[in-house]
Amino acid sequence: MKRSIITLILTVLTIISLFPQSDPLKPLKTDIPPEIDGLLNDRLWGIAPSVSGFKSFIPDFGKDLDFKTVVYMAYDEENLYFAYRCFDDEPDKIKASVNSRDNILHDDWVCINLDSFNDQQSLYAFYINPHGIQMDSRFAGGLEDNSVDFVWYSAGALFDKGYTIEVQIPLKSIRFSNREPVEMAVFFERKISRQATQGSYPPMDPAKGFAFLTQMKPMIYNDVKHYSLFEILPAFTYLYRNRHTEGEMGNDERSPKFSLTTKYGITSQLILDGTLNPDFSQVEADAGQVDINLRYKVYYPEKRPFFLEGHDNFNFAATQADEHDPVNTLVHTRSIVNPYAGVKLTGKAGERITLAALYAADRVNSEFDTVDNSIAHFPVLRMKYRLSDDSFLGAIYTGRELDTAHNRLGGLDGLLRVSKGSTIQYNAVLSSESYKRDDEPQKGYMLAAEYGHDSRQLSYSFGGKSISTGFAAATGYVKRKGINYFKGLFKPKFYPEIKFIRRIDLELFSRQAYDIEYKLWETVDYLASWIYFSGSTFIKLKAEYATEIFRAERFNTGGFHALVSTQIGKKVNLACLYQRLGSIYYSAEPYQGISDNLVFMGAYKPSDKLHLDLTFRYSDFSDVSTAEQVYDYFILRGEITYQMNKYFFLRTITEYNSYRDQLLTDFLASFTWVPGTVVYLGYGSLYEKLRWEDGRYIRDERFLETTTGFFFKCSYLYRF
Repeated sequence: MKRSIITLILTVLTIISLFPQSDPLKPLKTDIPPEIDGLLNDRLWGIAPSVSGFKSFIPDFGKDLDFKTVVYMAYDEENLYFAYRCFDDEPDKIKASVNSRDNILHDDWVCINLDSFNDQQSLYAFYINPHGIQMDSRFAGGLEDNSVDFVWYSAGALFDKGYTIEVQIPLKSIRFSNREPVEMAVFFERKISRQATQGSYPPMDPAKGFAFLTQMKPMIYNDVKHYSLFEILPAFTYLYRNRHTEGEMGNDERSPKFSLTTKYGITSQLILDGTLNPDFSQVEADAGQVDINLRYKVYYPEKRPFFLEGHDNFNFAATQADEHDPVNTLVHTRSIVNPYAGVKLTGKAGERITLAALYAADRVNSEFDTVDNSIAHFPVLRMKYRLSDDSFLGAIYTGRELDTAHNRLGGLDGLLRVSKGSTIQYNAVLSSESYKRDDEPQKGYMLAAEYGHDSRQLSYSFGGKSISTGFAAATGYVKRKGINYFKGLFKPKFYPEIKFIRRIDLELFSRQAYDIEYKLWETVDYLASWIYFSGSTFIKLKAEYATEIFRAERFNTGGFHALVSTQIGKKVNLACLYQRLGSIYYSAEPYQGISDNLVFMGAYKPSDKLHLDLTFRYSDFSDVSTAEQVYDYFILRGEITYQMNKYFFLRTITEYNSYRDQLLTDFLASFTWVPGTVVYLGYGSLYEKLRWEDGRYIRDERFLETTTGFFFKCSYLYRF
């Protein structure tokens, strides 16, 4: 019997060995680093190994790109080097701008996707346009985080047959294994903007869809330096603000502030961050949003540097699954408002375990506490254990501890890949919250599971979620609780052989939800169509039947959606979304209404260095029983940016809010050598339609300047 089992095992291993194995890439090691000027005239690039044979994956899989792409690879003890040679038969149509960091999405670009542990759990993405302008991100758990900024170097150059790019990625800027040799994995991309086409090496498998992490090419690096990283980032911020009070402009705030942030590499894969009196200031105000008649708070993304290291580790399975998911995240660090200090540990503890731990002491008057100027303690712990492919098992704990109150949350989550294009995601979370020290804590839970499949011709998913009425996540962003629902999505994709249509996607979606508190059912059902035309134009049309339960009543929230996006030549990008929807007036006595919503975004680049952006948001609400318009609200925002070079820009912003009769103006001068080494100088004013009369402010037709502010910030990154 034992002999038979051994024979069977040997037979299976023999059969497996007969299948061709993917040989890893082996970049060239050099003692003479290339000059990062974008010209590719270093001798190194003539002897470095290269890859080509890019195949498309947007809008379709497996097609040859119209133009050849070659990527070269090299390294030394402290850096990884890559070079692209991108051919183009019409180089005058290449779209490239001299822009600020992270603003090249509409340009032609290339991307180096780097899985630095080759564990299929996360990747770094380094995007570069033909002028060498950078954009970077982290991808994990099916979500891409564009808020991160890494220290790396790039340059680009246009020539008569296309463009070339050189990239240097310091090993100190990424996390990688302590083992020798170091094994990573890579996925090279190229986007041709005017064709709205993206291609890759290695080619993506249509049966795996967009499962990027499972389709990367291994790379081997021998004899690289396993460093002990140490960084110091001192910063100085000064805010000078005047405010109109009791009829005259007077001093409101004068606040010089020093801060210190440090980073220590315990190993090349485990990093400790610390900060004292941290600088969490924003250099520009968030773009205005319609902020009335809301069932839940407006969501603003995290932009503050200290929180961004390892931020992707806090992604939680079976959340943010679709536009109707009430749970955006369990760790929304903007809930930490103004901390005294913070410490964070992120990285790998062994081959399979990923850790992320965060603690911050926040000086804030909390809604949970009755003691003024109390300290809110935020402990957060996240762990993931890698299984096969991109599968993992995870655990999380978050807390918000105050003098007389607390919020605590803990749970498990995971992702299991069950086939090439199919996964199961799940989570189970418990919460406890009290508002007073002696109160019995309120308990709650969240349970979720979702099966998803994605391939070239078909995507579909189905699943469910249960969130109890007592569930509370003070560190997260949860739009709704007290709801159980089941949902399903069916999305076939068609590739018609029509000259001006490249792809058509149909979406059929249904979600049936039960409001636990009021014991009533609601629904969301829609049919949508995406039409991708030749070039870079697409249209989305959606018809939706939907209801929503609010204060024991069922309201109609369905309607019609239309989205159009297009690029006109190299200079103009336009997008417009229109919705006509049933809506609810959220109040103690709610009633049925109807709303028109319009968002228009336009970008015009008259030259490589001058960029004009315009955004218009409009929303109204009418009572269906009386046909009376209750409100209309629009925000008009214009930005003019002059980018002198990739380091320095000047920007003016003007934003008008019609509902609040406010006009905001901002001016910013920004210099960024590398992330961390920056200088900002800004001035802003707020105007309101008010006047001071008889000891009070009253409405007026003319604008009064009510707030002015001057802002200066500088910091310098020391890396040892």
